[in-house]
Amino acid sequence: MKSNSKQLELLTNTTKTFEDEFYKYAKPMEYEKGASPFFPDDLLKYFYILVDGKIKTYQLNFETNKEQTIFIYKRGDMFDVITLLDHKTHDIIYEVLEDCKVLQLPIERVRYWLQNDQTFNQKFFPYLASQMRHTEELATDLAIYDTKDRLINLLIDNLNPNKPFKYNLLQNLSNSEIAKLLGTVRHVVERTLKQLKADNLIETSRRNIKITNFKKLQEKTSQMLLK
Repeated sequence: MKSNSKQLELLTNTTKTFEDEFYKYAKPMEYEKGASPFFPDDLLKYFYILVDGKIKTYQLNFETNKEQTIFIYKRGDMFDVITLLDHKTHDIIYEVLEDCKVLQLPIERVRYWLQNDQTFNQKFFPYLASQMRHTEELATDLAIYDTKDRLINLLIDNLNPNKPFKYNLLQNLSNSEIAKLLGTVRHVVERTLKQLKADNLIETSRRNIKITNFKKLQEKTSQMLLK
């Protein structure tokens, strides 16, 4: 696991002292697709970094079964940053979307690094800011854009490396999971994709969406901003 985790963004340009200490405390773990391995009380004791695969976090209304995905974590992502900072349980559900490997770290050791290691701070706080920005954008999108607009935004952000929580996000993602990202249902996503395909803006295949006219699709986002 060491040779794999060494390539994580968190460990680039770090001191050897921090790297050695990181490996001392990091415990490799693996989970299969469909598992729900992380519970609020567990995250009071441990902090996780994703090495491979995908894990989503979401909220669920148990009366309506309506589900809203908040994050889909990919390689290099960390959780749970909220519990890490406020020492309180975070009412959120985790599900493994693809077989994954994670590094488990004692949360108190991670808090120690936050207080005492400048190298870790320089990695952690920009990551925290990107999480906050993503959450703000999610709230804004849900409040002011319709499903078609949100989907177009997502398709464009999927190609934007400056959007770390959306970049390459749609690879191998089902229409059902895309719908949960957008706060809607599968058939609405499928209908919208058909419309975009009929306009010759995209091509679709099994769990893959390819933009065929990026400029025209991007123009639609510009029109959205003028509404």
